[in-house]
Amino acid sequence: MKITGVRFIRVSGKCLHEGAFSEERLVRPIDIYPEFKSQPTYWPVYRKNEGPPYPVSSLFMFIDTDEGISGMYGSIGMNECRIISGLVSGILKGENPHAVERIWDKMYRHAIHGRKGETMMAISKIDLALWDLKGKLLDAPVYKLLGGPSREKTRAYASMLGYSIEPEMAAKRAKEVVEQGYTATKWFFRHGPTDGPEGIRKNLELIRTIREAVGYDVDIMFDAWSSWDVPYTQRMAALASEYNPWWFEEPVLADMIPQYAELRRSIPNVLISGGEHEYTRWGIKALLDAGAVDILQPDPTWAGGLTEMSKICALASAHGIPVIPHHGGIASTHLIASQTITTCPIQEWLIQAGIIDNVFMKHKLLPINGYIQLPERPGLGMELDEDAIESREEIKM
Repeated sequence: MKITGVRFIRVSGKCLHEGAFSEERLVRPIDIYPEFKSQPTYWPVYRKNEGPPYPVSSLFMFIDTDEGISGMYGSIGMNECRIISGLVSGILKGENPHAVERIWDKMYRHAIHGRKGETMMAISKIDLALWDLKGKLLDAPVYKLLGGPSREKTRAYASMLGYSIEPEMAAKRAKEVVEQGYTATKWFFRHGPTDGPEGIRKNLELIRTIREAVGYDVDIMFDAWSSWDVPYTQRMAALASEYNPWWFEEPVLADMIPQYAELRRSIPNVLISGGEHEYTRWGIKALLDAGAVDILQPDPTWAGGLTEMSKICALASAHGIPVIPHHGGIASTHLIASQTITTCPIQEWLIQAGIIDNVFMKHKLLPINGYIQLPERPGLGMELDEDAIESREEIKM
């Protein structure tokens, strides 16, 4: 069997979700500049006050073979499509689709200037589609091919990106997700060091609001999205101590590895997590060698796909550091189900992103009572829902 080529299909339809999208955004590193701090930056598919229904379109990639079976992954970005078409599609043609290690190594060596960022994200999508294809060929879910299942279902935490952090609304939503069965929830800070004492007050108010809403039997976590510095993080950790947060996520810029290590050493009451914006086993190894984080959060759709994430998990387990991937959707579900519960204890579920991810999927991936059931379909279990597609077009690169 040989790979014959790569196709891209854009599908369009409607998201019928009754709630609002993008009520608030998170703090960003560039917000130190006032002209950016004031920008709402609503994600394109989450246009505020436009629905429901919300218009949605997504790009899906198909890797075809000479025996008529295809692997798929979506959604992917247009820039990733361009990279795949221009840089790596020629490497795929004629390859044995089972040889995922060989193909990954060839793509990585060819993309010497793309070891991080969008090129590695594109390689990750190719890898995921290849695992989907391999699972279909062998009639098995991907997590079984990777060594699973390690459990019957995976604990999920409610990740609240896009939801209002106004105290009354945040408390209401936090109570709702606990009622839905979640035993952990993560919220996103809107303020950083340039916002002064008022920003500190508002960040602490968010922490206090969530803890008081859910009680002390629910884990709470908070994301600073690389927008703080060391003294600010230390002060926030001291102020937050009485509310017992599980972790502070990405408190400083991704390349500031010594600063991550300093925070981990100097803050006894809050774990430090990071690695969402790191790539491949080599990037993660640098974090581990420095003792930089208590929790690793690489994304299977960015950091190199499942082929690379399996190696990352092996590295992490040797250091006794858990891997809790950044969202990653169905890819994270399969990865986590293939690893021990000590290596991958819980899955992030970005609620608003998950709603959009499911629009065109025939088989929806959704937490039930705070847990994600393992899919039993071959491959990644992705299949387009024809009833949800209002239009489609093949994208030529």
